Amino acid sequence: MLSAEAVESYREKGYVVALDVLDGAMLSRIRQTVAEICDGARGLSTHNDVYDLEPTHRPDAPRVRRIKVPHQNFPFFRELAGYPPMVEILKQLLGPGVRLHGSKINLKAPGYGSPVEWHQDWAFYPHTNDDLLAVGVMLEDMDLDNGALLVVPGTHKGPTWDHHDADGYFCGAMDPAACPGLDIGRAEPILAKAGSMSFHHVRAVHGSAQNFSTKPRTLLLYEFAAADAYPLNGVGDFAEFQSRMVAGDATIEPRLVPTPIRMPLPPARGQGSIYENQTATRRRYFELRQEPELATR
Repeated sequence: MLSAEAVESYREKGYVVALDVLDGAMLSRIRQTVAEICDGARGLSTHNDVYDLEPTHRPDAPRVRRIKVPHQNFPFFRELAGYPPMVEILKQLLGPGVRLHGSKINLKAPGYGSPVEWHQDWAFYPHTNDDLLAVGVMLEDMDLDNGALLVVPGTHKGPTWDHHDADGYFCGAMDPAACPGLDIGRAEPILAKAGSMSFHHVRAVHGSAQNFSTKPRTLLLYEFAAADAYPLNGVGDFAEFQSRMVAGDATIEPRLVPTPIRMPLPPARGQGSIYENQTATRRRYFELRQEPELATR
């Protein structure tokens, strides 16, 4: 569990890191499972419901940048969402009732792993209250060279910024230059060893650079909500919604709290992962390099 000081730091900065949450056996099992899933992208020529592929992917040389909603596609990751040490921390930060909202695995391979532009998760899925967060389960060491997550502290207490493209369609990326008072130069990197976990608030501004190192950076991301936070986009399958409780009791009495909201509407013209949506952003902030051999083809 987190110390009282760590919980207070989360409240003030919008993120906190817990070291060595996974034991060695569980870390190895997750890594092996991810490797097996990635091998399944061999032969694919484009994205599908499981895989989001790097621009340099080839059917004979698979390059996966995201495994989509693993908790829906692979039972192991639904089970892992209830990992007791993680759930105890979630209860400290969100309260006794906790629901799984979503999941993904972002893979940044050495030398070409794609960046993620500045954004707030809240822009994608506003709720009746903002007791939501994302957990970053570190499957490799995260450092400044391999595309560590960057969080601008305190931004979870500020505005919800515009995440729409020049034509007014949602694109899942902000233009910090168009956000008065936002200083991305204050962003703090989340640096920790494999087996650690980060917890960042749903309204915190964050992003990550391309992996320019020789080391991989694989991050399993879970999104969790307080049981009384209901999505403003609605609940499609109520039974499935209730089945995602990982702690405490479900409720049909949403808690409404005044928070700054912009709906992710009209939806992105090319619906897909954040990588696909962000191709429509007005301005890119993270450098994107081609691999030398690809640049000369």
